[in-house]
Amino acid sequence: MNDEPPIPWDQVPDLPVLSLGEFSPAELVCERLLCEPPLMVENAKDGSLLRFVPGGKFMAGDPPFAVDLPAYYLALHAVTNGEYGRFVEASGHRAPDNRVWREAGKALHPVTDVSWDDAQAYCEWAGLRLPGELEWEKGARWVDGRKYPWGNEWDAGKCRNEQNQGSEKTCSVWGYAVGQSPLGLYQMSGNVREWCADWYDAKAYDRYKQGDLTPPKRGSSRVVRGGSWLYDGPGSFRASNRYRGAPVDRLGNYGFRCAAGGAVGFSPRAGIP
Repeated sequence: MNDEPPIPWDQVPDLPVLSLGEFSPAELVCERLLCEPPLMVENAKDGSLLRFVPGGKFMAGDPPFAVDLPAYYLALHAVTNGEYGRFVEASGHRAPDNRVWREAGKALHPVTDVSWDDAQAYCEWAGLRLPGELEWEKGARWVDGRKYPWGNEWDAGKCRNEQNQGSEKTCSVWGYAVGQSPLGLYQMSGNVREWCADWYDAKAYDRYKQGDLTPPKRGSSRVVRGGSWLYDGPGSFRASNRYRGAPVDRLGNYGFRCAAGGAVGFSPRAGIP
């Protein structure tokens, strides 16, 4: 398993830095920018890397049906202990409910034991947001309705799960590159389950199938997506699977990744360790 990013940090070129709030997602596609949006950008506040997800249709759900989404950006990987630690230090927000988040060897592991409200607070601090569950699903399975980010066949060697988690449980967010989604997103299945913005509604996909993409307006649980180190077997890791979690839950296999829509400007890299 390779725990390093696709190229060393000191060889990553300067990237466009995301500047939120100036344009709508539709304008992002070039009505105002008059060019193709960059495929990858870096968020100015926390240094997270986000991949452009083009607008258009993809196959959601099981059995799959077509959903048309506008363009957006989705983080390459889940928020790490190191990133979350900088947020805690800068904002005074509550720290994760574990002892490992401070360990130097775990800085690149996904932060866990954070609630939906904690994840929301991080996103607000960073100028980002949590992805909607349809956005999360498109990032995981792209447009062809595949069962897993890497294809249609279960392969325990392509994600962090109970069979290979050992004593560490989580792994580096750069691990299991062979299990990337077609967009190059890491660990959309495995390592940690991820909070999404939406309230959980068991019937939401029935509405989405009819073309009404309005997310639920209320509920008692939030959507959680993806498999994790805690589970074993194909069913828990399918990209179409939907789970629920109480917003106050702080669990050792729950984390999150960020999303964004907006415009981009060019400036030097920020926040890269």
